[in-house]
Amino acid sequence: MNRRTFSKLSALGIIAASAPVNATNTFFNILSKNELLGKGSPALIETVSYKLRPEAAKAYENMRSAAAKDGIDFKVVSSYRDYNHQNRIWERKYRKFIKSGLTPIKAIEKIIEYSTIPGTSRHHWGTDLDIVDGSKNANGDLLVPSKFHGDGPFCKFKLWMNENANAYGFYLVYTDTYHRKGFKYEPWHYSYKPLSLEYLHEYKKLDILKILQSNRLMGSDNFTTTFVDRYLKDNVLDINPDLLS
Repeated sequence: MNRRTFSKLSALGIIAASAPVNATNTFFNILSKNELLGKGSPALIETVSYKLRPEAAKAYENMRSAAAKDGIDFKVVSSYRDYNHQNRIWERKYRKFIKSGLTPIKAIEKIIEYSTIPGTSRHHWGTDLDIVDGSKNANGDLLVPSKFHGDGPFCKFKLWMNENANAYGFYLVYTDTYHRKGFKYEPWHYSYKPLSLEYLHEYKKLDILKILQSNRLMGSDNFTTTFVDRYLKDNVLDINPDLLS
């Protein structure tokens, strides 16, 4: 852990020994509607590598330290993303697919293979992060499933996470379960369950259709009740069952 990270964590009184986190022990606080949507001013631990909720940051540092002892050097590719960040991703992809000749609805369907609609991302909560092994040489896009299997550079990382991540409270979100719908398999995306489980419960209480339509996103004219209902069922809720209860 670098000195900057240590000082921020210790200032909040949450430094602990590098031991697994009991997923039932949490000081969960209900988030405001704005924070659930990636807006507002969330309390985050911010380092050069990531932005996470304090409790998630503590658990991540414990897990990172344990992995380092086994020769794995965690590299965070993405952590907290606010609404505006997610919207920039959305607009860039929407323009790209429309320019390629796709209809608006086909462009949206293409985007949501991997990217969320702004206001619906788990990365808005400060509980989720995309991780790889920074000690391995990997060319091009790091977040490609094949790089985590076979003879890919992140195979050792994936095996270590399979065996240890849950003990620190982190669970894979988008699994490779055959019948799972929604977002495609992401072997890099982990969520800190002691917080994200409760955040999801609160998120489900929101009127997402009304919120998305009022935000006037690119292509939002296609956000019908049927589309949003299916999106919530398949993309938001069809995830690792361990993160649902």
